Amino acid sequence: MKITPMTIPEVLLITPARHGDERGWFSETFRQSALEETGFTGGAFVQDNHVRSTKRGILRGLHFQKPPHAQDKLLRCIRGAIFDVAVDIRRGSPTFGQWVGAELSAENAQQLLVPKGFAHAYCTLTEECEVLYKVTDYYAPQAEGALRWNDPAVGIDWTMPADQISTNDRDAAASLLADLDTPFVYGGTS
Repeated sequence: MKITPMTIPEVLLITPARHGDERGWFSETFRQSALEETGFTGGAFVQDNHVRSTKRGILRGLHFQKPPHAQDKLLRCIRGAIFDVAVDIRRGSPTFGQWVGAELSAENAQQLLVPKGFAHAYCTLTEECEVLYKVTDYYAPQAEGALRWNDPAVGIDWTMPADQISTNDRDAAASLLADLDTPFVYGGTS
């Protein structure tokens, strides 16, 4: 398993090894101790989620949960391909408002670890996508927060034109970064 910090180093790109032969392959997709060796200090993962999207250009996010229900997320795409994004929403962070993204696909088997203090979203790059993700706290609707996916102050390049992206009404009306009342405060030395 190879774990690589992104340009915002708290966000990790994980590439599990695949061991195969003529019968297929085996891959260890999660190992808590490997994350801990990188300095990841999030809690234990307590819930797994499975999402299916039926069309290219479906965008889900930018979501987060506020403390005390903040979540670290570990995502992978098991069918099709997505462009997965994390935006730093920690007040006082040297990378506040900046984003990182990676293409996750069934083919490349890569995963993205999105820690607390980041808004998260992905956009489907293919028809028929399925995403699995782990979280470190349970879903708590009263703690939900969102950042607008197309905020020009953040400037995410979704790898496709905006008129090819579809989202729901809630995500389309989410806060802009300038108006976001973020509960997260930067406490490290990136």
